[in-house]
Amino acid sequence: MKRTTLAAIALAVTAGLGLTGCAGAAGPAETGNQNGKTKLTVSVWNYEGTPEFKALFDGYEAANPNVDIEPVDILADDYPQKVTTMLAGGDTTDVLTMKNVIDYARYANNGQLQEINSVVDSVGKDNLASLDAFDMNGKYFAAPYRQDFWLLYYNKDLFKAAGIDDPKDLTWEKYSEIAKKLTSTADGKKVYGTYHHIWRSVVQAIAAAQNGGDQISGEYGFFEDQYNTALDLQKSGATLDFGTAKSQKTSYRTMFETGQAAMMPMGTWYIAGILQAKKDGKTNVNWGLAPLPQKDSSGKVSTFGSPTAFAVNKNAAHSEEAKKFIEWAAGEEGAKTISKIGVVPALQNDAVTAEYFKLDGLPTDALSKKAFTPDETALEMPVSDKSAATDKILNQEHDLVMVGERSVTDGIAEMGKRVKDEVLK
Repeated sequence: MKRTTLAAIALAVTAGLGLTGCAGAAGPAETGNQNGKTKLTVSVWNYEGTPEFKALFDGYEAANPNVDIEPVDILADDYPQKVTTMLAGGDTTDVLTMKNVIDYARYANNGQLQEINSVVDSVGKDNLASLDAFDMNGKYFAAPYRQDFWLLYYNKDLFKAAGIDDPKDLTWEKYSEIAKKLTSTADGKKVYGTYHHIWRSVVQAIAAAQNGGDQISGEYGFFEDQYNTALDLQKSGATLDFGTAKSQKTSYRTMFETGQAAMMPMGTWYIAGILQAKKDGKTNVNWGLAPLPQKDSSGKVSTFGSPTAFAVNKNAAHSEEAKKFIEWAAGEEGAKTISKIGVVPALQNDAVTAEYFKLDGLPTDALSKKAFTPDETALEMPVSDKSAATDKILNQEHDLVMVGERSVTDGIAEMGKRVKDEVLK
């Protein structure tokens, strides 16, 4: 069907409405369209540029011809505030996409979402990655359908040319050693052994995931080894230095797709991007996937990531249909649907993995497949009302350490002091 999007309903809600009032216990009566179909509304961001939404909506409509799904399309940058305003105004959009777990926690605690334990139980708790992030004292108010996590991208041709085996079971020490060997300059062109993007998560979230650290604790000694690794790679010239990458707004995609970087830690969302770039003839890089390097050689793979989920609005016009949609989207059919376009689903089983690796152009070697089965995937940032303020401080101090304005020791100390004084006091 030709789909139209609603203008963001939030625009019709006055800015003066309170943002934390709980919605009423019962939503409006469920009604259908004039054509006899149920019109299910779903809040999304950047609908035209986020193909997973159309794939899921088209797939559900095909399986449920009595339903028309109508996206409530919101600008990505405005999404959290718009949804907050919508909910405060008693909006009746049926399904709300939870862009992050911090917003989810706020809406659930405000009583603005319906409990969907029955949906989660039907899909299967053991099969949904990052489900624990949505556990509110044994109750679930959203179910994840997508789970991005970090792994290692690598250029197979550059490894082969250097006579280096594919990056299997890497520790950070071994990773650094390989990155330095892969760094070269030929005909005036620099090839870096790896590329670390400027986001603080490349250091801090990895350190937290692999050391059991808490990023909102105010105690950040567990960052030290990862900072030393990152700075050593930068000092040796094995990665583009942070200051240059930030000032020039370097694209991680350009670094990898043009062969300027032999390795790159990055999230699974990039898979769809590089597949499209290959399809469009914009890159000819021969790439593979490997698990993220680890702090030791125990064989256990720990990484970090972020889930995306669907929730039912407390005031949904069509609560039962909303729950049916989420059960389908988070379940095996929805997982297979988004797998076909390169999006990693939260549901993981052999059938879904097999579907994902049918993607044209996706590496199908054993190492690439192993990268999809980490033993642990920690949240990129803990769920807390203090997360946003802490994140701002950690970002600021991260930049200072990476450009050399603070030593690792002093930077970590300042992070702890500021978080304790400005956030945790």
